[in-house]
Amino acid sequence: MVVAALALSFVLQRPQAAPPAPPSQAESPWLDDKNLGVPLRSAEAAALPPALLDAATRLAGRALVSNRAAETLEELCDDVGARLSGSDNANHAVEWCVARLKRDGFENVRAEKVMVPRWVRGRCEAAMTSPRAQSMEACALGGSVGTAGKPLVAEVVATESLETLAKLPPEQVAGKLVLLTRKMTRDSGERAGYGATVSIRTNGANAAGKLGAAGVMIRSVGTGNARVVHTGAMHYDEGVPKIPAVALSAEDAEMLERLLARGQKVSVSLELGCETQGDVESANVVAELRGREKQDELVVLGGHLDSWDLGLGAIDDGAGVVIAWEAVRLMKELELRPRRTLRVVFWMNEENGLRGGTGYAEQHAAEGAKHVVAIESDGGAGRPTGFGLTCAEADLPRVQAFGALLRGLGCGSVKAGGGGADIGPLRKLHVPTMSLNQDARWYFDYHHTPADTPDKVDPHELALNVAALSVMSFALAEMEPRLAPFPPPAEEHTR
Repeated sequence: MVVAALALSFVLQRPQAAPPAPPSQAESPWLDDKNLGVPLRSAEAAALPPALLDAATRLAGRALVSNRAAETLEELCDDVGARLSGSDNANHAVEWCVARLKRDGFENVRAEKVMVPRWVRGRCEAAMTSPRAQSMEACALGGSVGTAGKPLVAEVVATESLETLAKLPPEQVAGKLVLLTRKMTRDSGERAGYGATVSIRTNGANAAGKLGAAGVMIRSVGTGNARVVHTGAMHYDEGVPKIPAVALSAEDAEMLERLLARGQKVSVSLELGCETQGDVESANVVAELRGREKQDELVVLGGHLDSWDLGLGAIDDGAGVVIAWEAVRLMKELELRPRRTLRVVFWMNEENGLRGGTGYAEQHAAEGAKHVVAIESDGGAGRPTGFGLTCAEADLPRVQAFGALLRGLGCGSVKAGGGGADIGPLRKLHVPTMSLNQDARWYFDYHHTPADTPDKVDPHELALNVAALSVMSFALAEMEPRLAPFPPPAEEHTR
């Protein structure tokens, strides 16, 4: 093993030639990129450092033959449960992870304190009262105020988006329940995907409150119609009235919309028991596999430990937690200790505050220059498709050469632009950021719903994610020279 490590140290310091272009590939319903799914040819393999090729082969092979990611995910979800930050379950999750990481032989395992908001959902009852009586599937949006111990009954006015709401006369909105009907559709990207739709959730209450609305209801931001509701965070701007905010199932939102379109007068009753109870102490979980040479230089990888309270947080983001966990544990199991330290971080409060991500960046600002790269997995557990990387322009081809190691698994693509919510604050410390990208076609069927449970995770696809992150993080922890700071500190200073 020492010989292999020395060989790896030597070969990675040689200039890296770009690998030959992959051969052409037959059309496949599974693959959408010709760089995916094509195993290395002999000439391509010869262009890579032999010791790195050997390490990648061992890591990927072990991940696909035997790993504990699915078991750990099931135990985290079933034994601990939902992990809304500030809750008793979230505290239990921190303790559970610390104990398990120590059992698995990780080094420097600890819980790093962060303060997080405590929001309690309480009861939620929603029903149409006119033109007829019918109960509806609804849930409070995270951070919403309640209805002061009594039902809120009001007439409904529907509009599609924040833009169309802003065009309504205030007298048409005042005292009413605003229904925002914008629909998210599968694979619609910038037109009608998550990013294009989620504003009705995050800012709907602000926009309606400014016009004097009594409350706001949104069509659930998600895909798939099974009368399931999708929760998620919203916020109130300073000086804007705080009005109750709920998500309705797609079917119930469409029912109200149809009635209104036919000229019917529609009224709804909402009763919410939710409340914000201030900040409480919680923690990020941190553990390491110390490097064999440059122990103070860090490759960070992880996901967020908190989840919404409706489901069990399997795809969002228990999967990201166990993918990073198992990616590093396999290195220890195979006695592959990289040149630099791998630091696993399970962030707290990504869902409703981002206190874990900002707290980590603040607490580790003094060692910011020692962070080589930060990698986040927060896209579920679907088949991995590759990585996104935000780095210096000259570094991208170097990392793309490592991606070739994963091409045979269908996840060798490394594209410009990558990161995540929890590692975003590290950008201010000039840390390059990377995302593990996954097939997310079905992700938003279950995202933030009661259906986010371990049965939605395919063990084989989870194993592919472990293989991808294990190989990539090992390669990044070995590479010489390391990734350059990004953006360069001098460039930012002169702005």
